[in-house]
Formats: sequence, structure tokens, C-alpha cells
Amino acid sequence: MTDSSNSARLTIRGAGLAYTDTGAEGLPVVVDAHGLTSSRASAIATTIGDYRAVGEAGARRLVSYDARGHGESDAGTDAPRPEDFAWDALALDLLAVADRFSPDAPVSGIGLSMGTGTLLHAVVHLPGRFDRLVLSAPPTAWQTRAAQVDMYTTMAETIERFDSPEEAAAALQAMFGAAPVPAVFADAPGWPPAPAVPIGLLPTVFRGAGLSDLPPFEQLAEITQPTLVLAWEGDPGHPVSTAEKLAELLPNAELVVASTTAAIQGWGARAAAFLS
Repeated sequence: MTDSSNSARLTIRGAGLAYTDTGAEGLPVVVDAHGLTSSRASAIATTIGDYRAVGEAGARRLVSYDARGHGESDAGTDAPRPEDFAWDALALDLLAVADRFSPDAPVSGIGLSMGTGTLLHAVVHLPGRFDRLVLSAPPTAWQTRAAQVDMYTTMAETIERFDSPEEAAAALQAMFGAAPVPAVFADAPGWPPAPAVPIGLLPTVFRGAGLSDLPPFEQLAEITQPTLVLAWEGDPGHPVSTAEKLAELLPNAELVVASTTAAIQGWGARAAAFLS
């Protein structure tokens, strides 16, 4: 079968998840999980987290999906809870996607920010389902997590102060606009992107992120898969210290730190080479 790229939806744990499947059937599968309030489309538009090169290289079949409540995926219920969007719960979605596309063989995993947290929880839960890992933009974790949780709470409360979705969206955009843009994103088009989550769902999604953290050190130290850790500089929401600690804890990890947008844009090719 020739290489192709197809977009469709599948039902995972009650939610309709949109996905893009790039590469030939029969190739080893890579599952790609994006960041908080992002989507497949956002990653392509901003060039941050665009891993299409993995599927286009011809050695792997790439399945990129929108997390529940993000992008073209739905939340799975009319009354979603913050717990539904915590990383350990999203890990069950990732594992179900892996089972759907590669029921009989391990998959590789790519994560970015929330996706990295999701992937690590999935690996801890079922380590035998994975053969190689790409952990990009590791987020705040452990001792640096509390300040980020406070920020999520503030953003959720800001949205909830408004009866009008338009006013809530404008207030949130003003918060984003007031925050300094790290120099590493200077050449990223459309940065920061608008959230790819419905405004009414965002407080729940933010609170779910606030419930989340990376697995504890002792569990991470048991992850033996070859791992590529990709970090970027100058972003307090994704401190290099998290990436450095992961590279220290994981017994088979390589760390690469980007200082420019161009370097981040090269992560797709780097991941493709690592996974080939």
C-alpha cells in the first residue's frame, strides 16, 4: 500500500476523537499527542509540535489525534469533569488509540507538553505497549508545578466571571496577550495560538491540567525504552529543568535543547531519524 494521509474519527472511551493517519499500513505505529489547548491543526499552523515528518519518512505510520475536548474531538459527555482531562485519564485514551492501530505490537510515542505528561502516564501504566519515546517540551512538574496550577485556576476563574462567551474569550486573549512571548518563539507564525477548546469547556480543561503532574521519580526510573527528550529554552511553563531531570531519571535518554524557532521546527526530522 502506498503512503497516504487520512483524517477520520474514532470513538475512544465514549469520546469521538479526530485523528490523522499518515504512512503505509503494516508499518510500525507512532502515536502523537499534542499540548494543552492545542490540536493537530494548531501544531501545523504554528510549526510547534508538527511531527508529520515522522509519517512522511516512510519507516513509520504516524497517528496524530486531537485529545478529548480539543480541536475536532468532542469531550465525550455533556457534563465533563476536570478529572476527565487529567493526564492519567488522557493516558487511557492514548493507550486505546494504540490498541486500535497496533493491537499486536508495541508502538512508539511522541508527546508535547500535556502530551508528554499523557505519554509518560501511559508508559508507567503499561510499559510493554511502547518501544521508543519522544518527550518534547516537558512541562512544569514536581516542585515547579504549583505556580502553574495557580495560573490554570486563575484562567478558569477569569472565564467563569463572564456570562458571554465572547467576553470570556476576549478576557482570556487579553491575559495571553499580556504575557511575554519567549524569544524561542520569535519566528513561530501566529504565536501564541488561540485555544483549540470551546470557551465553555476551557475552565474544566484547565482544572484538569491543574490536577496533573508527571509520574514520581521512582516510576520514571523504571522506564527503559530509548527516549529522546526535546526541550526549548526561556519558557517558564516548560522549564529546561524538567527535561534535565527526565534525562537524569530515564536510564536510556538523550536530551536536546532548542534555543531558536528553527531548531524546534527541526524536531520532526530529528524524531523521524530517532524512530527509524
